[in-house]
Amino acid sequence: MTKGGYGIIYKATWSKNNYNLNREVILKRFENSKNNITYFLNELKSNQHCFNKIVYNYIIDIYGFTKDPESDDYILVMEYASEGDLHKYLQKNFTNIEWNNKKLFILQQIATGLEYIHNNEFIHRDFHSGNILSDYSWKIGDLGLSQSVNNESSNNEIYGVIPYIAPEIFKGSSFSKETDIYSFGMIMWELTTGCKPFANVKHDIHLIYKILDGERPKITEDTPECYANLMKSCWDPDPKKRPPVKKIYLTLGNWIYESEYKEEFIQAEEKRNKLIKSKKIGPEFAEKYHPEAIYTSRPLSALISKCLSTNSSSSISFGNNQDYSYNYISKEEVLDIEIESLSSQNLTIQISSTSLKKRNNEELNLETYDKSVKYPTSAPKRTGRPGSCDRPDLKARVGFNNFYDPVTRMTRPG
Repeated sequence: MTKGGYGIIYKATWSKNNYNLNREVILKRFENSKNNITYFLNELKSNQHCFNKIVYNYIIDIYGFTKDPESDDYILVMEYASEGDLHKYLQKNFTNIEWNNKKLFILQQIATGLEYIHNNEFIHRDFHSGNILSDYSWKIGDLGLSQSVNNESSNNEIYGVIPYIAPEIFKGSSFSKETDIYSFGMIMWELTTGCKPFANVKHDIHLIYKILDGERPKITEDTPECYANLMKSCWDPDPKKRPPVKKIYLTLGNWIYESEYKEEFIQAEEKRNKLIKSKKIGPEFAEKYHPEAIYTSRPLSALISKCLSTNSSSSISFGNNQDYSYNYISKEEVLDIEIESLSSQNLTIQISSTSLKKRNNEELNLETYDKSVKYPTSAPKRTGRPGSCDRPDLKARVGFNNFYDPVTRMTRPG
């Protein structure tokens, strides 16, 4: 059927001779699992830990496992979701998925499954529309990357889909319940448009920089204000400001069953129908997918390492105690700042700039953060001779008379 980040998915018929019953199932084969069974065992363990017959409607079941006799690859035998994943469902049925009916019910079922995962102190870690499947109800699948909340993961084995990954992961933080909530916010947006987030751009380090700069998908005109506010709180850059899944579930329930919200969603549906008729909304009217927009989970350690390298190099240390950090990367520049020590004054600053746009070397603007000292938001233009220090206040504060010229890379008198 398809190929995922760790294996190949097949559809098959399981013959249960004892019961004279044929059942359609999914076979998930883990490639090269004879040498590395970590992912296979993790999905099996996570499903066993999280799956409960009480909430069987909201998590994809695993019936058992087998082994390919030729390749020795392990294979999971899983529940088949006849209606496919959420994205494919939206592509086919977007026009009929109404605000005051299906959208909220779909989200509440997804929230139910995620709440059960979180209540069992697990994190999904790869939560996106391709892992949400339908078979009369909406269920969460692909728990292969799931892990216990207490199991701190290092950033050297991260798989995922960039638009659904919380920004703190790109800064080196571990996955958490809050990172799943960020992904839930992107799924909320996908329900409003029928499109995947950031589908029209290349999924590379430049998209990561935009996400770190706070860029999020554009909210549609028909989106109710209450819905937009919840969605924005889910993708807030500060994980602490994201709501827990239980609060999301209860909020969705209020919107569905409380009469005070009914009119707002009726009006939203009227706006949505007008936008569909004017061809301003819907998957068939969206921009074309970028050929390098990748929605299959893949290893991202190289991109994350690059982000971490850029972030760590954006800090200047004066002396032994004070730490002055530049703002995180801007949309226009990537800055590599290296600190060396002057032999005479124990301070040399070397600044190398790789600009996404051509910049004048003598007009390089740097923004700085510091709580104890008020700095100007950008460095003034130099007016003196090359290599001279035109900032007597900076001389006095740092305490040096020699100045390092980043152009000639020589130490000159101040």
